[in-house]
Amino acid sequence: MITVRTVDLPEVTLAYRESGRADGPPLVLLHALGERASDWDVVLPDLAPGHHVYALDLRGHGDSGRAGTYSLEAMRDDVLAFLDALGLDRVDLVGHSMGGAVAQLLAQAAPQRIGRLVLEEIPALYPRPAGAVPEDPDQDVHFDWAMVRAVKAQLDSPDPAWREGLARITAPTLAVAGGAASTVPQERIAELTRRIPDCRLVTVEAGHLVHSARPAEFVAVVAPFLALRSWPDPGPLILSR
Repeated sequence: MITVRTVDLPEVTLAYRESGRADGPPLVLLHALGERASDWDVVLPDLAPGHHVYALDLRGHGDSGRAGTYSLEAMRDDVLAFLDALGLDRVDLVGHSMGGAVAQLLAQAAPQRIGRLVLEEIPALYPRPAGAVPEDPDQDVHFDWAMVRAVKAQLDSPDPAWREGLARITAPTLAVAGGAASTVPQERIAELTRRIPDCRLVTVEAGHLVHSARPAEFVAVVAPFLALRSWPDPGPLILSR
């Protein structure tokens, strides 16, 4: 059963979906840009059945509050404030795309708070050509366009310190790449994972939306990792169609 709740943080109110085993180890899920917590529902029943799961709507998304300012660092701080508000000292953390960028920033800033880390199709964290974002779009969406503009500007021209900080991550880490059909340069994902001291790279040939395009394959690699008590050989693994 999924329960939808909210928590008031110092800068914003966050909505989240709570599920799983009440006494299980906590697992926090962070969605991609323009998505929301329910994006995880396709893998939620099988992703971590032994965990107590918290899927967040990050600021500016879904039912969470709209804020005066947006940045990946602000989202990182929101997640830390969320952990404090719920009394979660140490969690496993899964982030997709933008959520992966937030997750790795959190793992850098507070490594003692993260048990295991999963980065699904993490942005390249290298400069890329900037794409246009409409100033006043007509469509009714479940996110704030001001947030899209602010976060996209950061992802187009990321702070080099984010790459350097990957070396501070202490959690065993699984990086899930989407293969040749992905919009993220795969060699960049591979290079980033080499910067994380204890990281294994898995490629699921699914494109950028790995967990929604190939949920069974995503669960097959992520759920055992979250359940591990020892760390296997960190060699690369590729799952083809």
